[in-house]
This record gives sequence, structure tokens and C-alpha cells, in this order.
Amino acid sequence: MLIIWYIMIGIEIFGINIPLWAIFIIVIIGVIVAWKFIKFALKILLIMVVFFIILIVLDYLNVFNWIQNLFSSVI
Repeated sequence: MLIIWYIMIGIEIFGINIPLWAIFIIVIIGVIVAWKFIKFALKILLIMVVFFIILIVLDYLNVFNWIQNLFSSVI
């Protein structure tokens, strides 16, 4: 009888009794999904930062002015 009581410890939500092990599984899955989303967002942020750093360096080296002058001299 003690084993059955131990397994059924949990939370009652809307009249449904959710066991403690199911709550732990839901929390672990939620943490894994959140971590994957955070990793994806950090990768996108890193790509954007590198892209803007490259643009800043190219602007500092006047590459865009050189391209603009090249096209204006051809036309």
C-alpha cells in the first residue's frame, strides 16, 4: 500500500491527478526545448554581430566608396 501511495504523490489540476514523475518529465522536456531555443537565438545573434562587424570594417576601408566610384565611372 505504501508503494502505491508513493507513486501517486503529485498535483491535482482541474480534477486530474498528475503524478510527480510526470511533472518531472514535463519540466525536463521544457528545459531541453528552452535550451535549444536559446542556442538557436545565440547562433543567430552571433551571425548578425559578425555580419555587422564585417560591414563596419568594409566601410572603414572605404570599399563601398570604391565600388560606388567604380560604377559611376563606368556609367
